[in-house]
Amino acid sequence: MQGLPVGTLVVACIAVMVAQISLATPATLNGLFQQDLHPVGSQLTWISDAFLLPVAALELSFGVLGDLFGRKLLLVIGGVLLTAGEFVASAAPVVQVVWVGQALAGLGAGAVFPTSLAMLVAGTHTTRDRSRSIALWAGFLSAGGVIAPVLGGITGSYGSWRWSLIVVGILGVVSIVLGLAFATDSRAPEGRSLDWGGQVTLAVGLIALLYSVIQGPTDGWTDTAVIAGFVVAAVFLALFVVAESRAASPMLRLDLFSNRAFAVASAVAVIGMFSFLGTAYATSIRLGPVQFQSPLRTAVPFLLLQGPAFVLIPLTSWLLQRVNPRWLLGSGFLFMAAGQFAAATVPIADTTLTSLVVPIGLVGIGFALAVTSITATAVNTVPIHYAGMASAATSLLRDFGFTLGPAVIGAVALGEAGARFTSTVAGAGLPAGEVDAARFVAGEGGPLAVNAIMPGQPGAAAHQVAYDALGHGFAVGFAVCGAAALFAAVLTVAAMRGGRSDNIVRREALIE
Repeated sequence: MQGLPVGTLVVACIAVMVAQISLATPATLNGLFQQDLHPVGSQLTWISDAFLLPVAALELSFGVLGDLFGRKLLLVIGGVLLTAGEFVASAAPVVQVVWVGQALAGLGAGAVFPTSLAMLVAGTHTTRDRSRSIALWAGFLSAGGVIAPVLGGITGSYGSWRWSLIVVGILGVVSIVLGLAFATDSRAPEGRSLDWGGQVTLAVGLIALLYSVIQGPTDGWTDTAVIAGFVVAAVFLALFVVAESRAASPMLRLDLFSNRAFAVASAVAVIGMFSFLGTAYATSIRLGPVQFQSPLRTAVPFLLLQGPAFVLIPLTSWLLQRVNPRWLLGSGFLFMAAGQFAAATVPIADTTLTSLVVPIGLVGIGFALAVTSITATAVNTVPIHYAGMASAATSLLRDFGFTLGPAVIGAVALGEAGARFTSTVAGAGLPAGEVDAARFVAGEGGPLAVNAIMPGQPGAAAHQVAYDALGHGFAVGFAVCGAAALFAAVLTVAAMRGGRSDNIVRREALIE
């Protein structure tokens, strides 16, 4: 790619791959977390979302910081935070310390995701080269998703979940060294400054929203704190829009959304990525804490989810230059929806991996077509001096969708499972003492806790009831993901206009 230093390309791709490994590794370890740390209720969901929350809440600010102070510096600082977080989580004696480590690692990844992309976009000068570099970046991001389950499966099966996180920390050190040695710095400080009003309102709004979504099934949707969280989220996200419309130097220029391609890509980024990571989360819980399959077996579907995006880099790069983006996005989401609806029909009693190959493989192929198309469409739509803002905005929306995936699907699936368990346990023909014990355990930790009761302990007789209820709940979760992907496909095809991505018009007048 003409004009882009090879060292910068390598560093950016390695950095985003390590960040994605850090994000994806815990998904293959949920069964081990359940056995070792005994999380109850929503505590297992928070292991994933403690990482994703700072990513989603702070990516726009990291885009500004990179533009102001240099992207190389921010990439290295992000690597340091990510590495520190992995080592903290690996030494955790209780689940709450895992959350702290995950949040610290997520803070680092929140800097790495938009900064690595902005470095590539700023170093390329034609739409053709930019599409190629974005396809490569997205491929290495997905490569991280492929490496993570293999890493988690091997270290989890032959060592412990702690060794998985230690290895990720070591990879973080490698990324830091490469960044210091080979990355070329870039920045775009013109007209950029820290937007404290926008940052505070966005962070508070997203944190409040996700708190309520995650805690709703555990604490009850009418719980005062849950309702208050939704109210705070609505108020502060509205204040974010007001702050950005009035700020002299906003984190996100709202007039970017007057460009149809950027607006549609932004909307489907949230919906589609919610659908994708919701599927990954449902698959992880189904195989781990529900079926108690080994980390190595749990890793196999994740290879199918993430692998195609890496393997298909040449094809997606070629398609981006020749096919209307809406058809790539629309077909990608249709593949995802087909796989997700198929996964919803696989009985929970079926513990074979072959039954998931086709459904999960379809989701992986769809994701490969969608993730690169979303990023290229959004970034190629804006002028080069807004590359950092567009990169950060695209990463924010993608990762906000990722954050919603475990939160919403966890809420839906566990809520459905809890309702099914409550309605069926009394009629299951169990001794009264077993029913009472199982109800007590379910009241403390939900059907997952009942499913984990060891044989011979009080309430263990209700294991099959909890198992079937969880199967029903996560089947509903897969179906919700499929409905979201189908909606994203329809929205893309119906609303996105324009020609090929290399002919996207740069509407300078919109943002000057």
